[in-house]
Amino acid sequence: MLQQSIAKSFQERFDHSPLLVRAPGRVNLIGEHTDYNEGFVLPGAIDKEIYFAVGLNGTSKLRLYAYDLEQDYEAEVADVSKGKTMWANYLKGVVAQFQKRGLTVPGFDCVFGGTIPIGAGLSSSAAVECGLAFALDHLMDTQLDRMTLAHMAQKAEHEFAGVKSGLMDQFASLFGKPGQVVRLDCRSLDYEYLPFDTEACRIVLCNSGVKHSLASSEYNLRRQECEQGVAILKKYYPEINSLRDATLPQVNEHRDEMGDVVYRRCLYVVQENFRVEAACQHLKDGDLKAFGQEMYASHAGLRDDYEVSCRELDVLVQIAKALPGVYGSRMMGGGFGGCTINLVATEHVDNFVQKASEEYHRYLNLPLETYQTTIVGGVEIID
Repeated sequence: MLQQSIAKSFQERFDHSPLLVRAPGRVNLIGEHTDYNEGFVLPGAIDKEIYFAVGLNGTSKLRLYAYDLEQDYEAEVADVSKGKTMWANYLKGVVAQFQKRGLTVPGFDCVFGGTIPIGAGLSSSAAVECGLAFALDHLMDTQLDRMTLAHMAQKAEHEFAGVKSGLMDQFASLFGKPGQVVRLDCRSLDYEYLPFDTEACRIVLCNSGVKHSLASSEYNLRRQECEQGVAILKKYYPEINSLRDATLPQVNEHRDEMGDVVYRRCLYVVQENFRVEAACQHLKDGDLKAFGQEMYASHAGLRDDYEVSCRELDVLVQIAKALPGVYGSRMMGGGFGGCTINLVATEHVDNFVQKASEEYHRYLNLPLETYQTTIVGGVEIID
């Protein structure tokens, strides 16, 4: 068991007993790039996880060990700043958030490692941030609630990793419940759990195996393009503060002024919010087929209007669409690589995995890694 190996590594390295914490990655069934536009998302925590062993060490230093990379890192806690060791930045970013709240973080030791494939779009970074935030909150007895920890983890991502992500990834990692997905309103932060029936269908992730370097720069650019669209709409409709407030007629009315690119970005976000609402109703009705149609429409919008897909992802969705037992498929995450998420009838999963792998190799001469995932609970202390 990985968690035991991490606990053992901690004891051998630091010679004291740690607190053990599990932090899950996430999938998002639908609602992509809507979170930073104050819209709706539908994520769930999954059984691809990061495990932490963390303990206070009675010194003024933080001593970190990345188990999977076999790399260590040490710094003065009082002096955390963004550095060249990227993986350490996520953890130091969390420490900085406690300090910004006027809390003194004591020296601590941390060993972490996990089963979330890096670069697959399953939010390994959010799991790292949330896991450490949760562990420190416990060890320091600061008693911060989960929503506060989610915001702190998000700010760590903004300030130390340089990605202006929305709140969804951190929220999903902290608020997950077994067998439930969560509809989150990214403006009000109201949320509602919806049962996701893992008996009837499985979530199968297909990893394109590519991670185009565009991802983070284009992500921040998409945010700017959405903001440009809002600025234009706001001149005519002062009540519009984000694309969440915009309607399709309003966006269409000002198409010329926006220009083609900004228009299509806005069009996608407004339509995707409607799709999330519709998809939630389909889940409540137990209509997986209708739910899947919303996923296909989401992918088409991400490909054609938001332009964050890539050939590999498009091929994977095309393959899925032609296979029996597939309700829906789409790219998931920031884009330009990573995974597609597929809803597959349980009895068809084995055939899906085999055929998708064969076809992907035939089309693109690339190997395909797939992951079958289960919806699990959020960040927690483990024995």
